[in-house]
Amino acid sequence: MTMNAYRIAVLAVSLTLGALAVATPAAASSASPSAAASPSVDAACAQAAPGHARCLSLVRTDVRAMAATATPSGFGPSDLQAAYNLPIARGAGQTIAIVDAYDDPTAEADLAAYRAQYGLPPCTTANGCFAKVNQAGAAGPDPEVDGGWAVEISLDLDMASAACPKCNILLVEGDSSLVDDLAASVDTAVSLGADVVSNSYGLDEFNGMEDYFIHYQHSGHVIVASSGDYGFTAASFPAVTPGVVAVGGTSLYAADNTRGWTEKAWSGAGSARLHCRRSSNRLRAGGKTRCLRGRPSRGSHPPHSP
Repeated sequence: MTMNAYRIAVLAVSLTLGALAVATPAAASSASPSAAASPSVDAACAQAAPGHARCLSLVRTDVRAMAATATPSGFGPSDLQAAYNLPIARGAGQTIAIVDAYDDPTAEADLAAYRAQYGLPPCTTANGCFAKVNQAGAAGPDPEVDGGWAVEISLDLDMASAACPKCNILLVEGDSSLVDDLAASVDTAVSLGADVVSNSYGLDEFNGMEDYFIHYQHSGHVIVASSGDYGFTAASFPAVTPGVVAVGGTSLYAADNTRGWTEKAWSGAGSARLHCRRSSNRLRAGGKTRCLRGRPSRGSHPPHSP
């Protein structure tokens, strides 16, 4: 596997797991997909205003709080590493950047708690593994706090840790959820040396989004974006950006088979309606014009006929 392929694999799984860890039903259970009950969930982030992105995490509302010393239910890093056969011995010297909006004031403390709980090596500011910067790339001042986005940030940090325990982690917090701020934050992450940039947010396609593509297209760097967690809906920006690795969710279950796991793709990767209006993204096949997705995705539907 080439290093670029390794980066893509790790971050694709990381983003998928980020959604999976909060949203899948009874994650600790080995029940089959047909036997598992649908969970009760709320969106971590409220509906976004025009021109703003929304974080895509879902929060379980049908589980009880547990003691701080209790072992969490659900899949831990070793489960996820086994399920996807992740090459966790690799990754040293590589940097995963997490780009989200607003400030998570307990990001490093939450990351430390997760890694200690599951026996992962410490990743702290002190040992040089973790860094948190604002949109301009400085250690401060931090943007304002947003509780919903803070959930997304902590979840993203945990799942990056699970997927690549030896990778360094750079958290870049945008000034707000405006597309302008998030796009600038991606540029900042790349300028600070991130090998891979994870974007767990999105908004519906919009006229003029092509002007932002350049911020998500960086040669030699893998840019990953969530394609949506809410069923078959309109496609999500920045996941529709050409060259971006778009990642949709799956529900993962332990299984009595050769792999030891089974998973079911969610039906929420969307299809790029606006972007497919461009002639370069159309293909004549069988007498019909079909819309081509500008990027690969996990758990997606095939191209559709406009």
